[in-house]
Amino acid sequence: MFLEILELSFSASYLPPDPKIILLGKTISRIDVLKFFVQLAWENKLIPDEKYIELSAKLQEIGRDIGAWKKGLLEKKTPTNQSERNI
Repeated sequence: MFLEILELSFSASYLPPDPKIILLGKTISRIDVLKFFVQLAWENKLIPDEKYIELSAKLQEIGRDIGAWKKGLLEKKTPTNQSERNI
């Protein structure tokens, strides 16, 4: 699953904006699933607390970065004020 996240984000970097937004949405979904599995592993004592904290923090950061990337693309695509709409 981690490799799939890497592949999706790598592929998105080479796409035009519209398909990139779609692929970034899929990437965010995969990150959420991975976060769920990490939490499930921790709850079942398959990974120690320290590792869970480390993995969770890194996944949160990755999710924030990908989310900001998608948000930036959406903001560029959508006019934010009236003067831009009249151009």
